[in-house]
Amino acid sequence: MTTEEIRARIQPVDKRSMEEAREHWMTVGKPLFSLGKLEEAVIRMAGIQRTPRVRIDKKGLIIMCADNGVVAEGVTQTGQEVTAIVAENFAGHRSSVCLMSDVAGVDIFPVDIGMIKDVPGVSIPENKVAYGTGNLLHECAMTREEVEKALSIGIRTVEERKREGYQILATGEMGIGNTTTSSAVASVLLGVPVPQVTGRGAGLSSSGLARKIQVIEEAIAKHQPDASDVIDVLSKVGGLDIAGLVGVYLGGAVFGIPIVIDGFISAVAALCAMSMDERVRDYMMPSHVSKEPAGAMLLEALGLSPFLTCDMCLGEGSGAVAVLPLLEMGLRVYHEMGTFDDIKVEQYQVLK
Repeated sequence: MTTEEIRARIQPVDKRSMEEAREHWMTVGKPLFSLGKLEEAVIRMAGIQRTPRVRIDKKGLIIMCADNGVVAEGVTQTGQEVTAIVAENFAGHRSSVCLMSDVAGVDIFPVDIGMIKDVPGVSIPENKVAYGTGNLLHECAMTREEVEKALSIGIRTVEERKREGYQILATGEMGIGNTTTSSAVASVLLGVPVPQVTGRGAGLSSSGLARKIQVIEEAIAKHQPDASDVIDVLSKVGGLDIAGLVGVYLGGAVFGIPIVIDGFISAVAALCAMSMDERVRDYMMPSHVSKEPAGAMLLEALGLSPFLTCDMCLGEGSGAVAVLPLLEMGLRVYHEMGTFDDIKVEQYQVLK
Protein backbone atom coordinates (compact mmCIF):
# COMPACT_ATOMS: atom_id res chain seq x y z
CA MET A 1 0.00 0.00 0.00
CA THR A 2 1.16 3.53 -0.73
CA THR A 3 1.08 6.16 2.00
CA GLU A 4 -2.05 7.62 0.42
CA GLU A 5 -3.76 4.21 0.35
CA ILE A 6 -2.87 3.63 3.99
CA ARG A 7 -4.30 6.96 5.06
CA ALA A 8 -7.47 6.35 3.05
CA ARG A 9 -8.14 3.18 5.07
CA ILE A 10 -7.74 4.77 8.51
CA GLN A 11 -11.05 5.47 10.22
CA PRO A 12 -11.59 7.61 13.33
CA VAL A 13 -12.08 5.69 16.57
CA ASP A 14 -15.73 5.07 17.52
CA LYS A 15 -16.82 7.90 19.80
CA ARG A 16 -20.15 6.22 20.57
CA SER A 17 -18.44 3.12 21.97
CA MET A 18 -16.17 5.35 24.04
CA GLU A 19 -19.15 7.21 25.47
CA GLU A 20 -20.94 3.96 26.32
CA ALA A 21 -17.80 2.72 28.11
CA ARG A 22 -17.54 6.01 29.97
CA GLU A 23 -21.19 5.77 31.04
CA HIS A 24 -20.70 2.18 32.22
CA TRP A 25 -17.76 3.20 34.40
CA MET A 26 -20.08 5.70 36.12
CA THR A 27 -22.37 2.84 37.21
CA VAL A 28 -19.63 0.54 38.58
CA GLY A 29 -19.97 0.32 42.37
CA LYS A 30 -16.76 2.08 43.43
CA PRO A 31 -15.66 5.70 43.93
CA LEU A 32 -15.93 7.54 40.64
CA PHE A 33 -12.76 7.75 38.54
CA SER A 34 -10.86 5.86 41.26
CA LEU A 35 -8.99 3.63 38.79
CA GLY A 36 -7.65 6.73 37.08
CA LYS A 37 -5.71 5.98 33.91
CA LEU A 38 -7.05 2.42 33.80
CA GLU A 39 -10.55 3.73 33.27
CA GLU A 40 -9.35 5.98 30.47
CA ALA A 41 -7.49 3.02 28.94
CA VAL A 42 -10.68 0.95 28.77
CA ILE A 43 -12.54 3.87 27.21
CA ARG A 44 -9.75 4.30 24.66
CA MET A 45 -9.79 0.61 23.77
CA ALA A 46 -13.57 0.74 23.36
CA GLY A 47 -13.14 3.38 20.70
CA ILE A 48 -10.41 1.38 18.95
CA GLN A 49 -12.26 -1.95 19.04
CA ARG A 50 -15.51 -0.14 18.18
CA THR A 51 -17.43 -1.76 21.02
CA PRO A 52 -17.92 -1.05 24.74
CA ARG A 53 -17.49 -4.79 25.32
CA VAL A 54 -13.71 -4.55 25.27
CA ARG A 55 -11.64 -7.74 25.35
CA ILE A 56 -7.89 -8.29 25.35
CA ASP A 57 -7.89 -12.02 26.02
CA LYS A 58 -5.57 -12.75 23.10
CA LYS A 59 -2.41 -10.66 23.32
CA GLY A 60 0.61 -10.51 21.04
CA LEU A 61 4.03 -8.88 20.94
CA ILE A 62 5.60 -7.94 17.61
CA ILE A 63 9.40 -7.58 17.83
CA MET A 64 11.11 -6.01 14.83
CA CYS A 65 14.72 -7.20 14.51
CA ALA A 66 17.30 -5.41 12.36
CA ASP A 67 20.95 -4.38 12.21
CA ASN A 68 22.42 -0.94 11.69
CA GLY A 69 25.55 -0.11 9.71
CA VAL A 70 26.40 2.77 12.04
CA VAL A 71 27.69 0.21 14.55
CA ALA A 72 30.98 0.37 12.61
CA GLU A 73 31.54 3.84 14.10
CA GLY A 74 32.02 2.59 17.66
CA VAL A 75 28.66 3.82 18.97
CA THR A 76 27.81 0.60 20.80
CA GLN A 77 29.35 -1.61 23.44
CA THR A 78 28.81 -4.81 21.45
CA GLY A 79 28.93 -5.87 17.81
CA GLN A 80 26.13 -6.63 15.39
CA GLU A 81 26.38 -10.35 16.06
CA VAL A 82 24.43 -9.80 19.28
CA THR A 83 21.24 -8.96 17.36
CA ALA A 84 21.08 -12.47 15.91
CA ILE A 85 22.00 -14.06 19.26
CA VAL A 86 19.09 -12.33 20.99
CA ALA A 87 16.79 -13.21 18.07
CA GLU A 88 17.79 -16.84 18.56
CA ASN A 89 16.79 -16.46 22.19
CA PHE A 90 13.40 -15.15 21.05
CA ALA A 91 12.97 -18.26 18.90
CA GLY A 92 14.06 -20.47 21.81
CA HIS A 93 11.89 -18.56 24.28
CA ARG A 94 14.88 -17.68 26.46
CA SER A 95 15.08 -13.86 26.38
CA SER A 96 14.00 -11.45 29.11
CA VAL A 97 10.77 -10.50 27.38
CA CYS A 98 9.92 -14.16 26.74
CA LEU A 99 9.95 -14.85 30.46
CA MET A 100 7.92 -11.72 31.17
CA SER A 101 5.46 -12.66 28.43
CA ASP A 102 4.86 -16.04 30.07
CA VAL A 103 3.61 -14.22 33.15
CA ALA A 104 1.48 -11.79 31.13
CA GLY A 105 0.05 -14.44 28.78
CA VAL A 106 1.47 -12.81 25.65
CA ASP A 107 2.44 -14.60 22.44
CA ILE A 108 5.68 -13.44 20.79
CA PHE A 109 6.21 -12.75 17.09
CA PRO A 110 9.81 -11.79 16.25
CA VAL A 111 10.23 -10.45 12.72
CA ASP A 112 13.60 -10.39 10.94
CA ILE A 113 13.10 -7.25 8.92
CA GLY A 114 16.80 -6.50 8.46
CA MET A 115 19.33 -8.57 10.43
CA ILE A 116 22.74 -9.23 8.90
CA LYS A 117 22.33 -12.93 9.67
CA ASP A 118 19.40 -15.27 9.09
CA VAL A 119 18.05 -16.98 12.20
CA PRO A 120 15.98 -20.19 11.92
CA GLY A 121 12.49 -19.66 13.26
CA VAL A 122 12.73 -15.89 12.85
CA SER A 123 13.98 -15.10 9.34
CA ILE A 124 11.39 -15.33 6.55
CA PRO A 125 12.39 -14.05 3.09
CA GLU A 126 9.23 -12.02 2.48
CA ASN A 127 9.77 -10.11 5.73
CA LYS A 128 13.42 -9.23 5.12
CA VAL A 129 14.05 -5.89 3.46
CA ALA A 130 17.88 -5.99 3.59
CA TYR A 131 20.83 -7.50 5.43
CA GLY A 132 21.38 -4.48 7.65
CA THR A 133 21.30 -0.79 6.78
CA GLY A 134 23.96 1.51 5.42
CA ASN A 135 26.33 3.37 7.75
CA LEU A 136 24.43 6.63 8.17
CA LEU A 137 27.62 8.57 8.85
CA HIS A 138 28.73 8.00 5.26
CA GLU A 139 25.56 7.13 3.33
CA CYS A 140 21.82 7.09 3.73
CA ALA A 141 20.69 4.25 5.95
CA MET A 142 18.09 3.08 3.42
CA THR A 143 16.37 4.00 0.21
CA ARG A 144 12.84 5.37 0.29
CA GLU A 145 11.71 2.13 -1.34
CA GLU A 146 13.22 0.09 1.50
CA VAL A 147 11.44 2.24 4.09
CA GLU A 148 8.13 1.83 2.26
CA LYS A 149 8.65 -1.94 2.08
CA ALA A 150 9.33 -2.02 5.84
CA LEU A 151 6.12 -0.07 6.47
CA SER A 152 4.18 -2.59 4.39
CA ILE A 153 5.68 -5.50 6.34
CA GLY A 154 4.64 -3.90 9.63
CA ILE A 155 1.11 -3.33 8.37
CA ARG A 156 0.85 -6.87 7.02
CA THR A 157 2.08 -8.31 10.31
CA VAL A 158 -0.74 -6.55 12.15
CA GLU A 159 -3.25 -7.76 9.58
CA GLU A 160 -2.08 -11.35 10.11
CA ARG A 161 -2.40 -11.09 13.88
CA LYS A 162 -5.83 -9.48 13.56
CA ARG A 163 -6.95 -12.35 11.35
CA GLU A 164 -5.74 -14.80 14.01
CA GLY A 165 -7.94 -13.12 16.61
CA TYR A 166 -5.43 -11.00 18.54
CA GLN A 167 -7.17 -8.14 20.32
CA ILE A 168 -4.16 -6.07 21.41
CA LEU A 169 -0.55 -5.92 20.25
CA ALA A 170 2.58 -4.72 22.01
CA THR A 171 5.62 -3.36 20.18
CA GLY A 172 9.23 -4.38 20.66
CA GLU A 173 12.54 -4.29 18.82
CA MET A 174 16.02 -5.77 18.76
CA GLY A 175 18.93 -4.26 16.89
CA ILE A 176 22.38 -3.29 18.10
CA GLY A 177 22.87 0.40 17.31
CA ASN A 178 19.18 1.29 17.31
CA THR A 179 19.39 3.85 20.09
CA THR A 180 21.75 5.74 17.77
CA THR A 181 19.28 5.71 14.88
CA SER A 182 16.39 6.48 17.25
CA SER A 183 18.21 9.45 18.74
CA ALA A 184 18.87 10.77 15.25
CA VAL A 185 15.22 10.48 14.24
CA ALA A 186 14.04 11.95 17.55
CA SER A 187 16.38 14.93 17.22
CA VAL A 188 15.04 15.72 13.75
CA LEU A 189 11.34 15.24 14.49
CA LEU A 190 11.39 16.95 17.90
CA GLY A 191 13.68 19.75 16.74
CA VAL A 192 15.87 19.16 19.78
CA PRO A 193 19.72 19.17 19.86
CA VAL A 194 21.26 15.72 19.61
CA PRO A 195 22.85 15.69 23.10
CA GLN A 196 19.43 16.18 24.72
CA VAL A 197 17.96 13.06 23.15
CA THR A 198 20.97 10.74 23.22
CA GLY A 199 21.79 8.37 26.05
CA ARG A 200 24.23 5.57 26.79
CA GLY A 201 22.07 2.85 25.26
CA ALA A 202 23.24 -0.54 26.49
CA GLY A 203 25.99 0.90 28.70
CA LEU A 204 28.33 3.17 26.75
CA SER A 205 31.24 4.88 28.51
CA SER A 206 31.40 8.68 28.61
CA SER A 207 33.79 8.69 25.66
CA GLY A 208 31.52 6.29 23.81
CA LEU A 209 28.54 8.57 24.41
CA ALA A 210 30.51 11.55 23.10
CA ARG A 211 31.36 9.58 19.95
CA LYS A 212 27.71 8.56 19.52
CA ILE A 213 26.58 12.19 19.72
CA GLN A 214 29.28 13.27 17.27
CA VAL A 215 28.27 10.61 14.74
CA ILE A 216 24.59 11.56 14.91
CA GLU A 217 25.31 15.26 14.57
CA GLU A 218 27.57 14.71 11.57
CA ALA A 219 25.05 12.39 9.91
CA ILE A 220 22.21 14.89 10.28
CA ALA A 221 24.41 17.69 8.97
CA LYS A 222 25.49 15.56 6.01
CA HIS A 223 22.09 14.25 4.94
CA GLN A 224 19.82 17.15 5.98
CA PRO A 225 16.71 15.00 6.62
CA ASP A 226 13.41 16.80 6.04
CA ALA A 227 11.41 16.78 9.28
CA SER A 228 8.17 17.24 7.32
CA ASP A 229 8.80 13.99 5.41
CA VAL A 230 8.99 10.99 7.74
CA ILE A 231 10.09 8.61 5.01
CA ASP A 232 12.95 10.96 4.14
CA VAL A 233 14.04 11.08 7.79
CA LEU A 234 13.90 7.31 8.19
CA SER A 235 15.72 6.63 4.96
CA LYS A 236 18.57 8.96 5.84
CA VAL A 237 19.15 8.38 9.57
CA GLY A 238 16.70 5.68 10.69
CA GLY A 239 16.64 1.90 10.86
CA LEU A 240 14.59 -0.95 9.46
CA ASP A 241 13.31 -1.94 12.90
CA ILE A 242 11.97 1.58 13.45
CA ALA A 243 10.37 1.64 9.99
CA GLY A 244 8.76 -1.75 10.59
CA LEU A 245 7.29 -0.52 13.87
CA VAL A 246 5.92 2.57 12.13
CA GLY A 247 4.06 0.12 9.92
CA VAL A 248 2.74 -1.69 13.00
CA TYR A 249 1.23 1.54 14.34
CA LEU A 250 -0.27 2.34 10.95
CA GLY A 251 -1.63 -1.21 10.82
CA GLY A 252 -3.29 -0.76 14.19
CA ALA A 253 -5.18 2.24 12.84
CA VAL A 254 -6.08 0.45 9.60
CA PHE A 255 -7.31 -2.77 11.25
CA GLY A 256 -8.73 -1.36 14.48
CA ILE A 257 -6.46 -2.92 17.08
CA PRO A 258 -4.75 -1.20 20.06
CA ILE A 259 -0.97 -0.98 19.73
CA VAL A 260 1.01 -0.63 22.96
CA ILE A 261 4.15 1.52 22.81
CA ASP A 262 7.20 0.08 24.55
CA GLY A 263 10.11 2.42 25.31
CA PHE A 264 12.37 4.88 23.54
CA ILE A 265 12.71 3.17 20.17
CA SER A 266 9.06 2.16 19.96
CA ALA A 267 8.06 5.70 20.93
CA VAL A 268 10.24 7.15 18.15
CA ALA A 269 8.37 4.90 15.70
CA ALA A 270 5.06 6.02 17.22
CA LEU A 271 5.99 9.66 16.68
CA CYS A 272 6.89 8.87 13.07
CA ALA A 273 3.50 7.21 12.55
CA MET A 274 1.62 10.09 14.15
CA SER A 275 3.56 12.54 11.99
CA MET A 276 2.31 10.68 8.93
CA ASP A 277 -1.32 10.82 10.09
CA GLU A 278 -2.48 12.29 13.41
CA ARG A 279 -5.41 9.84 13.63
CA VAL A 280 -2.95 7.00 14.27
CA ARG A 281 -2.32 8.39 17.76
CA ASP A 282 -5.83 7.40 18.84
CA TYR A 283 -4.92 3.74 18.28
CA MET A 284 -1.82 3.89 20.49
CA MET A 285 -1.59 2.89 24.15
CA PRO A 286 1.34 3.99 26.34
CA SER A 287 3.13 1.62 28.69
CA HIS A 288 6.11 3.07 30.57
CA VAL A 289 8.46 6.01 30.34
CA SER A 290 11.90 4.92 29.22
CA LYS A 291 14.99 5.82 31.23
CA GLU A 292 16.59 7.08 27.98
CA PRO A 293 16.86 10.92 27.88
CA ALA A 294 14.17 11.34 25.23
CA GLY A 295 11.69 8.90 26.79
CA ALA A 296 9.53 11.52 28.49
CA MET A 297 9.95 14.01 25.63
CA LEU A 298 8.53 11.56 23.12
CA LEU A 299 5.49 10.68 25.22
CA GLU A 300 4.83 14.38 25.72
CA ALA A 301 5.03 14.94 21.96
CA LEU A 302 2.58 12.07 21.49
CA GLY A 303 0.25 13.53 24.12
CA LEU A 304 0.31 10.30 26.13
CA SER A 305 0.95 9.68 29.82
CA PRO A 306 2.72 6.47 30.92
CA PHE A 307 1.10 3.88 33.14
CA LEU A 308 4.44 2.76 34.62
CA THR A 309 7.59 4.53 35.73
CA CYS A 310 10.13 1.82 36.44
CA ASP A 311 13.37 3.31 35.04
CA MET A 312 13.39 0.52 32.45
CA CYS A 313 15.43 0.69 29.25
CA LEU A 314 15.67 -2.99 28.30
CA GLY A 315 13.78 -2.88 25.02
CA GLU A 316 12.47 -6.05 23.37
CA GLY A 317 8.93 -4.94 24.28
CA SER A 318 9.48 -5.53 28.00
CA GLY A 319 7.70 -2.38 29.17
CA ALA A 320 4.76 -2.92 26.83
CA VAL A 321 4.34 -6.49 28.07
CA ALA A 322 4.62 -5.39 31.70
CA VAL A 323 1.62 -3.08 31.43
CA LEU A 324 -0.77 -5.62 29.90
CA PRO A 325 -1.71 -7.35 33.19
CA LEU A 326 -2.50 -3.91 34.61
CA LEU A 327 -4.88 -3.23 31.71
CA GLU A 328 -6.49 -6.64 32.30
CA MET A 329 -7.07 -5.76 35.95
CA GLY A 330 -8.90 -2.62 34.90
CA LEU A 331 -11.01 -4.60 32.44
CA ARG A 332 -11.86 -7.19 35.09
CA VAL A 333 -13.36 -4.46 37.28
CA TYR A 334 -15.08 -2.86 34.29
CA HIS A 335 -16.78 -6.11 33.21
CA GLU A 336 -17.37 -7.97 36.45
CA MET A 337 -17.82 -5.58 39.37
CA GLY A 338 -21.40 -4.99 40.45
CA THR A 339 -23.15 -1.71 39.84
CA PHE A 340 -24.37 0.64 42.54
CA ASP A 341 -27.83 -0.89 42.06
CA ASP A 342 -26.40 -4.39 42.51
CA ILE A 343 -24.74 -3.54 45.82
CA LYS A 344 -27.69 -1.36 46.95
CA VAL A 345 -25.63 1.78 47.39
CA GLU A 346 -26.83 5.15 46.19
CA GLN A 347 -24.94 6.01 43.03
CA TYR A 348 -22.07 8.44 43.48
CA GLN A 349 -22.40 11.77 41.75
CA VAL A 350 -19.84 14.13 40.28
CA LEU A 351 -19.77 17.00 42.75
CA LYS A 352 -18.85 20.55 41.84
